[in-house]
Amino acid sequence: EFRVEKAGIVHAGVGKASFAEGDIEKNVNAFLDALVKARPSGAKGTFVKKISLSSTMGAGVTIDTAEISQ
Repeated sequence: EFRVEKAGIVHAGVGKASFAEGDIEKNVNAFLDALVKARPSGAKGTFVKKISLSSTMGAGVTIDTAEISQ
């Protein structure tokens, strides 16, 4: 389940702070797979430009998109 803003920003919950790092990584990969499958056929250019993870009220941590398997 995810929400999309008009500006193309996608919000989704992929885990909790208590989750192990590996579990969050699996959830992020599963989410990205679902996002790529939901990509409109007419979408052009880079589909995922930036990924940031954050807790509800915490600062975001940018994730290198090249390291994420799509």
